[in-house]
Amino acid sequence: MEDYSKAIYHLQQETDDEVRTSEIADHLDVTAPTVSNMLDKLEDQELINREKYKGVSLTLDGEQVALEVIRNHRLLESYLTEHLDYSWADVHDEADRLEHHISDELAARVAATLNDPETDPHGAPIPNSTLELPDKHVESVLSEFEEEAMIVEQVSDRDPEVLEYLSEHGIDLGTELVIRKVTPFGLYTLEPVEGGESVSLPEYVAQSVRVASVELAYIQH
Repeated sequence: MEDYSKAIYHLQQETDDEVRTSEIADHLDVTAPTVSNMLDKLEDQELINREKYKGVSLTLDGEQVALEVIRNHRLLESYLTEHLDYSWADVHDEADRLEHHISDELAARVAATLNDPETDPHGAPIPNSTLELPDKHVESVLSEFEEEAMIVEQVSDRDPEVLEYLSEHGIDLGTELVIRKVTPFGLYTLEPVEGGESVSLPEYVAQSVRVASVELAYIQH
């Protein structure tokens, strides 16, 4: 139930609308009948609102369930990378396995050990102990970015191959880049601001990266 609540939360953030059964099935890689059975249980627990032919949305209680799991997940990712030398490409699956099994007390101690971080290793915001998200600037997806100069602020943690590709090409949180060319078939040529070789990102990788604009005068300086 926690996995489904979390999935619905993430999908709501992406679509800003009711979430359909097929979208949940794709997100969790399960069948539509499996999703329907779980939605019945979530509805019985009053964790979702369900409207026939439209989809589902989380109730306030459902959102709290999702945010608690997300907090656990992102704290675990942060701890694994900072204290156990995991790479950012390896922590997602490990945190998925552990997120349901830590107490509020352990989550609080992990947060304190990490000095209450506001973001995880991929730049995603971490809910605080009262399950409120920090105020955070909304970034643009790199593939939709219209400015020339940018800084990487968040990367999706769902595909370890994408994270490994970015690491191999020297792209991490805080990396400053300038767009030099976008081909008609969706290949993005980027140049690091601090120098070095140009980087080419396929569109599917660019869709996983969120960036914010950087003052061009600063870049030129």
